[in-house]
Order: sequence, then C-alpha cells, then structure tokens
Amino acid sequence: MTQRVELATVIDRLAIDALITEYAVTVDDGDWDAYRQLFVPEGRADYRSAGGIEGGAAEVAAWLAETMRMFPMRQHLVVNRRLEFGALEGDVGDTARVQADYVNPMRFADNTGDSDASTEPDFVCGGRYAFSLLRTPGGWRLRAVAVREKWRRGPHHPDKRPLF
Repeated sequence: MTQRVELATVIDRLAIDALITEYAVTVDDGDWDAYRQLFVPEGRADYRSAGGIEGGAAEVAAWLAETMRMFPMRQHLVVNRRLEFGALEGDVGDTARVQADYVNPMRFADNTGDSDASTEPDFVCGGRYAFSLLRTPGGWRLRAVAVREKWRRGPHHPDKRPLF
C-alpha cells in the first residue's frame, strides 16, 4: 500500500469508529432523530434476537422510543470492533462491515417515575452487533444493524416472556 492509501484507510476507520460510537450514544440518550440520520434512506435494523423488531430505521426508531422508556438509564459499551472493507461496483472501500461486542447495563424505571432513585443497573445484557455500512456523499452511513443478544441478567419473569 502506498502512504496515501494507508492514510485514507486510517481516515475511513476513524470515521466508521465515530459512527458506531454515535449509534450507541443516540440509543443511550434517546435521540431518535439522530438515530435515523445515521442510516441510509433504505437502512434497516434487526433487534429480534433481543425480543424486538426488524424493520426500516424510522420504524425501529419509533419502537425504540417507546420501548426504552422502561429503561431511563442505559449505557451501551461497544467493544472488540472488527472492521472489514468491501467493494461496490469495483471501487474498493465503498462498503464496510463491523462486528462488535456489546455490554448494555440498564436500569428499570421505578413505579414512582423517579429514575434517580437508584443508579445501579438491574438489567444487563450482552452480545454482538453486525453493522453494514455504505460510503455516501455525506460520509459513512449504516445500511443495516443486526443485534445478536447472547446473554442477559435481570429480574426473573415467571412467564419467561421477553421483556419487550
């Protein structure tokens, strides 16, 4: 590789890393408008393995907005990011895939509506994300996000239904 190609790759890696971080922050902060902006217009997300839905970014953002109300405290820690560049129509580097592990401690809303009653998480889950990205004129955007929940620790529900 030439120095110029290596520098471009580093710049792309930093931009993709920032996008993945922004994804986690928008979910944690409940910024659903910003969440939708992270995706290409036809972008999709799949949360079925965690008891959620699969659909277009706008549909999933609306679902998350409703579902995440039960967790006023949440913090996605996205680690062990593995990045692979692909090609679109012969132009190397127009697509990328990221596989990243996550740990997500959250706190249920209490019955009084006081989210500050305790700061200790009472629900924690973990798994792996699969991100598919596309280089656009506006920068890197998400084409698809798939959540593969591997484990969870939290209150036991006698009927063993998913929490959401």
